[in-house]
Amino acid sequence: MKIKTYLYNILLGIDQLVNTILGGEPDETISSRMGRHLVKKDSWISKIICYWLNKVDKNHCIDAIEEEFRGL
Repeated sequence: MKIKTYLYNILLGIDQLVNTILGGEPDETISSRMGRHLVKKDSWISKIICYWLNKVDKNHCIDAIEEEFRGL
């Protein structure tokens, strides 16, 4: 396994762990969760987080919504 893939997997796991600690689904990233809340327009914090993430990666939160969580 390449070091880049290894580091990506570690960071993804940390992202999912933090999301779970904050009350989210265990297999979902924070970006996916914030994207879902942004679409539903039910969280002011998602607007703030996604605003800053979109500065780095356009449409990051919306693009990060995982297929299995699109209906939640």
